[in-house]
Amino acid sequence: MRSRFQPDRRLTMRMGATLFLLGLLYVGFVAALIVLLKSWVLVVVIAAALLGAQYWFSDRIALFAMRGRVVEREEYPQLHGVIDRLCATADMPKPVVAVSDMEMPNAFATGRNADHAVVCVTTGLLRRLEPAELEGVLAHELSHVAHRDVAVITVASFLGVIAGLVVRFTFYSQIFGGARRDQNTAVVLMAVMAVSVAVYSISFVLIRALSRYRELAADRAGAMLTGRPSALASALTKLSGDIAKIPTRDLRTAQAFNAFYFTPALGATPGLQRLFSTHPSLEQRLEQLGRISGELGQTPTSGQAG
Repeated sequence: MRSRFQPDRRLTMRMGATLFLLGLLYVGFVAALIVLLKSWVLVVVIAAALLGAQYWFSDRIALFAMRGRVVEREEYPQLHGVIDRLCATADMPKPVVAVSDMEMPNAFATGRNADHAVVCVTTGLLRRLEPAELEGVLAHELSHVAHRDVAVITVASFLGVIAGLVVRFTFYSQIFGGARRDQNTAVVLMAVMAVSVAVYSISFVLIRALSRYRELAADRAGAMLTGRPSALASALTKLSGDIAKIPTRDLRTAQAFNAFYFTPALGATPGLQRLFSTHPSLEQRLEQLGRISGELGQTPTSGQAG
């Protein structure tokens, strides 16, 4: 599938490099677990089953987690209309359209390919954005589907999920089962935890680096498709400001899905979270959109930098 979204070779190279490095890390992780647990059948079967489930059912999992539901044209005609026009312009299949009944204004795309993709927006976003701003956000999300980085980030995040689950399982096994285990077993469990923590840390860094670049690529592709980078800049400024007003404790559940969101669920004082964010800073995104406005011969609005 080749859409009319502006291609990004650097994004493609970064996705390939990330998957290659994570693939090596994944093989090493599975091999280490087999050596430590001495049961290759159990490790391989569980790892393969979880990877398959995440790849094939990622759209359903994401919708369920974010309380999203598929909506028909009769319910949200404007939303469907905007997506229809963008898909026709981009020459790409129309994704499933969903809405999440959440006050936090945001949007995300998920799915393993363009034929099995979902674009979901929250009711909080629909209430806040003007039509041109909504078009900019949806063009951004559709570009993730066209660039195939939605599937890549889903597969890439799998290793971190597995390592995190192993760490939790080992931790609770040590706490609640320590008295019933001999010293050798305890040493094996500690080694499993150490390997899992290392794998999680490395995958965490690789995924954040890819995620930040793919957001810039989606901003650029979406702005070039609509020809209105100022509208996307306005939406970014508005939504980032509104999310920053939400108490951090109310954003904690949503933060687990930051890699998929249009703008991250960070509070007014993110602190160290900003250093490990899945998204580039608002200033970086606005600066890029300002440059695109210049390329298109437009005058940046007051909401844009540069």
